[in-house]
Amino acid sequence: MSKISKSKIKDFMFLILTALTAFSIILLVSGIFLVLLKESLPAINKFGFKGFVFSTEWDPVREIFGAAPALIGTLITASLALLLAVPVSIGIAIFITEIAPPFLKTPVGTAIELLAAIPSIIYGMWGLFTLAPIMSKYIEPFFQSTIGKIPIVGKIFEGTPLGVDLFTASVILSIMIIPFTASIARDSFNLTPSVLKESAYAIGATKWEVVKDIVLPYSKIGVLGGVGLSLGRALGETMAVAFVLGNLNQIPDSLLDAAATVTVKLANEFTEADKDIYLSALYYLALLLFVMSFAILALAKTFIVKAERR
Repeated sequence: MSKISKSKIKDFMFLILTALTAFSIILLVSGIFLVLLKESLPAINKFGFKGFVFSTEWDPVREIFGAAPALIGTLITASLALLLAVPVSIGIAIFITEIAPPFLKTPVGTAIELLAAIPSIIYGMWGLFTLAPIMSKYIEPFFQSTIGKIPIVGKIFEGTPLGVDLFTASVILSIMIIPFTASIARDSFNLTPSVLKESAYAIGATKWEVVKDIVLPYSKIGVLGGVGLSLGRALGETMAVAFVLGNLNQIPDSLLDAAATVTVKLANEFTEADKDIYLSALYYLALLLFVMSFAILALAKTFIVKAERR
């Protein structure tokens, strides 16, 4: 057999191997979706979509299940975490790419990325034993005495500041997603062609003007993709939130209320599900979270791909 034939065989085998590994991910995701859908069918048939998603009652004894409090708690914590994390992450990315001297870029970038390596349960324990007391004694009373005095807006800080609430959970989530958002924002900023920035400096633009008028507009799609990926991370977080959220099945009236998220409810109640419909309702919750996270991550990845193509 000639060397050319052997090379073609090796290339073909390599193609088959890489294709199998790629398609295995698709099969795995499809398998997870099908299992969740199959196990959710009893709850889907009994409660339907509106009857489950918009219902606020969760009573395993009477076999009545509604996902509204858990879904709303999930969306509030994830959205507030993004609101807190995105400005900080963009500031970190700008500092690393445009401002920091060369000897600082690598250490600062590595330190930020190391935050992603900390296990979520460590964040949860730190949040419960360290952050929650600080929030209840200082930060939440401060917001109540300032923003809380503003009509209408102040309602989001009504209640007793206990430190185990939506606000504390959102702060912990924001710290956890900062490395993801900052890393992707940094990579997106680095995709900005140097010739554009150098041209702006050549005509007298300041560093702030270069960042504001060139770097941010050019890389905004990639940054949005990073925000979407961070949102997917925030939606799926469990242990860190479970420590400081309170797990109260109600629609919160303010950020100082205890609440529940889909992931926390699944973690706390899965082993207690002693009836088929109870277990199916939990699978239904998992299915809704899976679809929501998959859609957000797919949209975020589309933004990132568009940024790379540009």
